[in-house]
Amino acid sequence: MGNRVLASIPTKDFRRLERDLEPVTLGFGQVLYEPRKAIRHVYFPLGCLVSLLTAVDKRRTLEVGMVGNEGMAGMPFILGMGVSGVRALVQGGGDALRMASAPFRIEFDRNRPLRDALYRYTYALMAQISQTAACNRFHDAEARLARWLLMTRDRVGSDEFLLTQEFLAHMLGLRREGVTEAAGALRKRGLISYSRGSLRVLDAKGLKASSCTCYQIVKSVFDRAQG
Repeated sequence: MGNRVLASIPTKDFRRLERDLEPVTLGFGQVLYEPRKAIRHVYFPLGCLVSLLTAVDKRRTLEVGMVGNEGMAGMPFILGMGVSGVRALVQGGGDALRMASAPFRIEFDRNRPLRDALYRYTYALMAQISQTAACNRFHDAEARLARWLLMTRDRVGSDEFLLTQEFLAHMLGLRREGVTEAAGALRKRGLISYSRGSLRVLDAKGLKASSCTCYQIVKSVFDRAQG
């Protein structure tokens, strides 16, 4: 699985960029950025998934966005901000390409195809964050969970991922009992199965029917942004 931003760059422009890209394997639960801390690398996920979390208080966090192979982690850097505004946590382990911030800044300034691709991605990510905020406020737990699972599935390219209910509670801003109830309802209808920290999507079409409209709204924005 490749990265869609990088795949959109013409070969001659990508070859220069490629020299500074380093293959890395990111582990589940690994923290890439902390709020108000310097961004030392940007990451282009290949088969991993990164959650963007904002702190509610000292104990609780809430996912406001996710980054998979459609984009890049470290977006504040292209907007001239060298520090992160969120915690970036690896939600699904896997491969990525990373680049140190200094050479990336140079390449971003001179590589117009890269710059244009990342501006389009920034637009789509902003739409995702805005829609997620509305979803977390107005939609019920079951629809939100279905939306979240579909978005995760799209970005990791797999029907199965490692998850705990405690982790899901943090992602969705729910109590653990709320996650248990929502997941139980989806499982009862044969849409998912889960055990021992592993969840599998059994019926993606049925899951889409159970999801709120936010999933399709965000997907459509990304599809338009990627041309």
